[in-house]
Amino acid sequence: MQRIINFIIRNQSFLLFLLLFSVSVFFTIQSHSYHKSKFINSANFLSGGIYNSSNSISQYFGLKKENDILLEENNRLKSILFNSESNKASASTIDSISFDSKYRFTSASVIKNSYASSTNMLLIDKGVKDGLKEDFGVITSKGIVGIIEDLSGSYANVISILNTNSSINAQLKTTEHFGTLKWDTKSPQFVQLTDVQKIAPVKIGDTIITGGRSTIFPKGIPIGQVTDFKLDIAEDFYNIEVKLFNDMTNIGHVYVIENIDNEEIMNLLKNDE
Repeated sequence: MQRIINFIIRNQSFLLFLLLFSVSVFFTIQSHSYHKSKFINSANFLSGGIYNSSNSISQYFGLKKENDILLEENNRLKSILFNSESNKASASTIDSISFDSKYRFTSASVIKNSYASSTNMLLIDKGVKDGLKEDFGVITSKGIVGIIEDLSGSYANVISILNTNSSINAQLKTTEHFGTLKWDTKSPQFVQLTDVQKIAPVKIGDTIITGGRSTIFPKGIPIGQVTDFKLDIAEDFYNIEVKLFNDMTNIGHVYVIENIDNEEIMNLLKNDE
């Protein structure tokens, strides 16, 4: 203990300089958006490299499970392809349709996933250099995962749907009745669909999908299944309990969605304001 005290006394000037320097850097980052964005990008790059290394090890031991998931997804996609009405068209026609699609998909891997706090985030191994931007949607073959919040060159932070700041448009699959998807922090298996009008024919077992009323997610991406619902008599709205199709505690491979028409749509909306 005495050695520590002696060290502090001998280096008090240097230690005071470090303290004041740290405080000044903190306030500079907080008060200037440019410096703040640079700091976030640097932090993402550093933490991304660390998590990427540790994730490579865990991925090696989880290869069998990941292969099973990919096999299941391939089978599902093949089933959709061969049983869809568009299967009557030739392969070249199907390819041309996919290139004309409104949405572009980029595959990525999750290298960090938090699900124990009220503001959960994921870190994926794709970033600006891969063409990603803020507000791109992130999904798996089973359902939605979240929305990109900030990026560096090689990595991106994703606001999980298990985040109290997350608010996503969703609806009943069988009708056009929609509401807002939120999370009450009670369980990583369940989210809540709020503000659904009382005239909606809600039933246990109904499927909830994305509503497509934003430029982030296309309509029809699966979210989960209704397990319970209650009518708020005062507000005349349903509050619906939804069990997620995704296991948000075990997310490996994801797809990032880009709405190719997003910029055009946003410019038109700005002109209407």
